[in-house]
Amino acid sequence: MDKGSEVFNAGAVEITLEYRALMPDQGLCVQVFGEVDGNDVEILRFDCFDQLPHYHYGPANNNIRLNMDKTTVGNPFGWTMGHLRTKLPEMIRRSGYNALAEAVEANPVSEATLDEIEAKGRQMAVGMRRTVAHQFERMLEGDVYTVGNLRIGLEYRFAGASEGLAIHVLSDVADQTVELLAFDCFLAGPHYHYGPRNQDIRIYWDTTTSGDTLRWTLDQFYAGNLKGMIERAGYPTIANDVDEQLLQATMPAIEKRAFELVAENQNGGDDPKAALLKEIETLRERVAAL
Repeated sequence: MDKGSEVFNAGAVEITLEYRALMPDQGLCVQVFGEVDGNDVEILRFDCFDQLPHYHYGPANNNIRLNMDKTTVGNPFGWTMGHLRTKLPEMIRRSGYNALAEAVEANPVSEATLDEIEAKGRQMAVGMRRTVAHQFERMLEGDVYTVGNLRIGLEYRFAGASEGLAIHVLSDVADQTVELLAFDCFLAGPHYHYGPRNQDIRIYWDTTTSGDTLRWTLDQFYAGNLKGMIERAGYPTIANDVDEQLLQATMPAIEKRAFELVAENQNGGDDPKAALLKEIETLRERVAAL
């Protein structure tokens, strides 16, 4: 693993920070480096990720990987800093570097340095979070379906070199429209988001196993999985109020319009509205590139 960009001299060791916006996970990475036989070696790594936080003893040695249980440890970065303050020599020793552990015991990391690391880490965790704010530029009012406390919007999007139908699941949070889920059924790189404006868990479809991604998405709605997906996105109160009976009654209209939009845009060369929208999108991309 590459060394973090924020490097702190901590006596016998160096402690580094790096925010990693991984797919689908993201979060702060804390590394402890030390000199071993003249080499700069990664001794410990704490991956304080949103979904699967974990840490490594001796990544360059035995690489013992253990998960953090967020139910018991609380905030992964806070837990990490607590152990750097109280258990650093013991953790270095378990990683297989006894001499370095003794050096840290003889020259402990100062509280001032640890405070500086913690302050910087918390700043990075908030300021560098990856979120997605879809603009709904091509979503027409008639393609938004109100289903109880939800609104389901259909939009044919052109995203860089790809295109495809996007299904947006929206609701109101504190008097603001919030996107809970987004399904980007693109021809290339199709993926979906849990909580785009929250944790942005982004999952890419394996089309070998999922088949047609639009069909897969609609099947999740029909199967009653929407409530569970909204919960995973971080909105349990909204999930509890989903009107499943109303959703199922509305799904045939949503499905029909979804496939109409795909046909209009992918096969609708004679459709002047679709052609005009595509031309506008192309011009917007050209202007943005200037």
